[in-house]
Amino acid sequence: MTDVTDTTTGKRAPTPDDALRIASSDESGPMLSADGVPLKKSLNRALRAQKLRALALTAPLLIFVLITFIAPIGDMLFRSVENQIVQDTLPRTTHALQDWDADSGDLPDEDVYRGLYEDLFLAVEARRHTRLGQRLNYERTGMSSLFRATGRDVGDIGEEQVEALEDLDEVWEEPEFWFELMSSGAETAPTVLDASRTRIAALTGDATSGDIGFEPGAAIAELLPRTTEAYADFAVFTHFVEEDTVAEEEPWEAVKVTLLEELRGEPDLSAYSGPGAAELQAAAELARDLPEISFREAFVDANPNWGTEGTWSIIQTYSPPYTTGYFLTAVDMQKTPDGAALKDQDDRIYGLLFQRTMFMSLVITFSCILLGYPVAWLLANLPMRSANLLLILVLLPFWTSLLVRTSAWKVMLQQQGVINDTLVWLGLVDDASRLVMINNQFGTIVAMTHILLPFMILPLYSVMQTIPPSYLRAAKSLGATNWTAFWRVYFPQTVPGIGAGSILVFILAIGYYITPEIVGGTTGTFISNRIAYHISSSLNWGLAAALGSILLVVVLVLYWAYDKIVGIDNVKLGG
Repeated sequence: MTDVTDTTTGKRAPTPDDALRIASSDESGPMLSADGVPLKKSLNRALRAQKLRALALTAPLLIFVLITFIAPIGDMLFRSVENQIVQDTLPRTTHALQDWDADSGDLPDEDVYRGLYEDLFLAVEARRHTRLGQRLNYERTGMSSLFRATGRDVGDIGEEQVEALEDLDEVWEEPEFWFELMSSGAETAPTVLDASRTRIAALTGDATSGDIGFEPGAAIAELLPRTTEAYADFAVFTHFVEEDTVAEEEPWEAVKVTLLEELRGEPDLSAYSGPGAAELQAAAELARDLPEISFREAFVDANPNWGTEGTWSIIQTYSPPYTTGYFLTAVDMQKTPDGAALKDQDDRIYGLLFQRTMFMSLVITFSCILLGYPVAWLLANLPMRSANLLLILVLLPFWTSLLVRTSAWKVMLQQQGVINDTLVWLGLVDDASRLVMINNQFGTIVAMTHILLPFMILPLYSVMQTIPPSYLRAAKSLGATNWTAFWRVYFPQTVPGIGAGSILVFILAIGYYITPEIVGGTTGTFISNRIAYHISSSLNWGLAAALGSILLVVVLVLYWAYDKIVGIDNVKLGG
């Protein structure tokens, strides 16, 4: 703790640290407080209580900052790399696709298409396939329509085989029979059900903990593992998502297709004597007579894009749970099987938007300095009564809606607007050659300079108010001219106000999107307009988060550079 000096005697007053040192150095034994506790321990307890009180006082503000500032930034950074929707929606497909070589020129094998059928059938039931298509459509145009169209046709795959099974015996349409068959065995297979719970929870976001009244039997799980897995998915989905009773609902067609596929593989049914043994024997004979389902041909017939390497390359590239794809897109690059690569020249828009945002924000900042400095000087040197009146006029725009102010500039700057009409009336501009001042960079700079000008004037005014007028008089009395006195004496003292106003205006400028959206057109928009578009229109929150993260890093780098060059300690808002 710092020393404290007694103002009456001029001597340094003792501090708690001094007491601790004395208590620690006493050779005759520990000093005791009035209650018999060692003095050192008592002082430590008092200091600890003091720190806890200070923490309790600052805790509400700390919690508020964490909730409203740190947490949103953390969520934005997470969204910029999160990519779990592909893996959660197509778990079997992405697992089987890991060994596929995109450069081989061959399509994935039948196991990949079979996994796609099982995953997509479940995703269609959960109505999540369109979200997956929308996500992949960000990377390859046409993926959204591909998944939407395939979702309508996936239930038709194996339809003839399912009808043949149901025609063979009506029990295959009875929910009670399926429930008893899948529960057969003295022992259960809980791992199968746990895996299904995990898949459904990841796909739908619903909680899947609790009893569902069904446990897959170990005997049937060992005999028909894929069918048991498919039925477990159906059971968990039916109970938690559709909120129906498993034993009263007929299983999906996908469960029956999977059963016929497994029976075609000729499992050893002779060792099974549980419920439905006879029916399984008859179904196995039927399966051997039915034509084998080619899932590849079925998907390619449904949509030829499933027969192209590009479709599967996109799925494989974006199957990991985390991706750099959003950040690569934000810098006009893209992920390929061979690594990151630049996009085509016509598709590179974000680099241009970042450059435009930085350039126009700097121009707006310098415009505010040029216009705001004389106004702030006038406010600081006028009599108090006149200065207060003018200050009200400076603050007046804050009492007007931002949308109204921006719309007013749109009316004034258009070719048939007030400014052009005035210039034509004065004869400065020909009526046929009216100036184009709207829907371009000029219109954005003018409108934003007007909107942000008070944020430059107020810091300058607060700093200028503290500069004694006697400094200029003293400089002039020593022979300095008006310009020399201003440049050598007055201006250096206003630099902290310029720094504070510049930081305020610049940071506000690069984040504006309403004004550029209204008056900017195609050449006057900022990167913030693109971020707003991806959040509200295209719903590409990952790319919006990546663009926002890059913008945040740029601001921090510029802030660091400003601190190194000017010094953040020199920035003042007055006083």
